[in-house]
Amino acid sequence: MRFTRAGEYAVRCVLYLAIQGTHRIVSRKDICNAMQIPDQFFRKIAQHLAKAGIIDIVQGPKGGYRLISDPSQLTLLDVVETMTGKISLNECVVNPDFCFRSPTCSVHRIWLAATEQLRQTLREATFSKLVEEGSCAPGEVCTDRGAPRATEKV
Repeated sequence: MRFTRAGEYAVRCVLYLAIQGTHRIVSRKDICNAMQIPDQFFRKIAQHLAKAGIIDIVQGPKGGYRLISDPSQLTLLDVVETMTGKISLNECVVNPDFCFRSPTCSVHRIWLAATEQLRQTLREATFSKLVEEGSCAPGEVCTDRGAPRATEKV
């Protein structure tokens, strides 16, 4: 299983909005520039996020985008699955009828367990935690997890 570009860009978008603060309106240009999201992807991603009730699209001259979900409740799993559908490592995990062997297959149990571990990890990563941990600017690498503002150029 691979995350799609749309999923990655959606996570970047929501993270940026979470950093800016809930309900602060941010321009498309600012989000795209800061998070290196191509404009042609952004509009479609924003529509999905808005439809899911994660962000709001504000029209007008002072319009833009704002986070309306509580970052302490919003998880990476929520955002990724908004863009990609339910995460699974194999088709038989989400669709047991896909393989007639699913009920008795020893590998199927491994796919189920691995999928649930991945989903749990993403479920535990809230956007408020991600904001607290800090993010490095594009082109920089955090050198100390305890002090996310400490960076060195790559």
